[in-house]
Amino acid sequence: MKTKHLGKTNTNKPTGYKILDPIPRNKISKSFGVDFWNAYEFSYLDSNKNPMLKVMEIKIPSSSVNIVESKSLKLYLNSYYKKTFANEKDVLLKIQKDINKVTKSSVSIKFVKKFYCEPNSLNLNKTSRQFSKPNHPIRFDGFRSICPVTSQPDFAMIYIYTNAKIDLKWLQSYLKSFKDKGEFHEQCIEEIFLNIEKKYFGFDIEVCGRFLRRGGIDINPIRSSMRTFFFKNFRVFNQ
Repeated sequence: MKTKHLGKTNTNKPTGYKILDPIPRNKISKSFGVDFWNAYEFSYLDSNKNPMLKVMEIKIPSSSVNIVESKSLKLYLNSYYKKTFANEKDVLLKIQKDINKVTKSSVSIKFVKKFYCEPNSLNLNKTSRQFSKPNHPIRFDGFRSICPVTSQPDFAMIYIYTNAKIDLKWLQSYLKSFKDKGEFHEQCIEEIFLNIEKKYFGFDIEVCGRFLRRGGIDINPIRSSMRTFFFKNFRVFNQ
């Protein structure tokens, strides 16, 4: 997979939205879903040339044509550190317009001051239960997959909500099978959701991946059979 930035020193650097590197989704999701990108190191100048440091939430619908390569997003956001804006609304609208263009979708962007709390859940790695309790979230720690661009490992906590009684031994074994699989975060969660939905057809299913941050950005996809999501953009301690 070719990218514009990863592992390269650019002499002819692109500017503006052209910094962003679009990656086509393998399939446009037919489930309900969203990808939360949290950028913890976003800086720009206010009207008095004072540096402002913000935490930004970027919400990309799973129906977007493209996702964004994460290093390109980091470089794009970092380019704002010496740009001046009259107010927060102007900077958010500019970024929203650019990401809309690259993803070919309608994203929402805001600055956040506080994240939702992590939901109470059953730890899949510590329970002796055979089946889950319906309507009680399940958490799997230590999820591992491989970045298809860098071949480096990505780690996450996987959360699952369902009104089905899930076979926990099967679920744990299935989630462990991703440890050497080369897929983007979004693809991993999409695949997990589709396979659980297939096995427990007719039940409500929602899968949320809370991936550890890289370069000041974490990516947190949600895929669901429900229009109203159970999981919010919460944050766990090691993100």
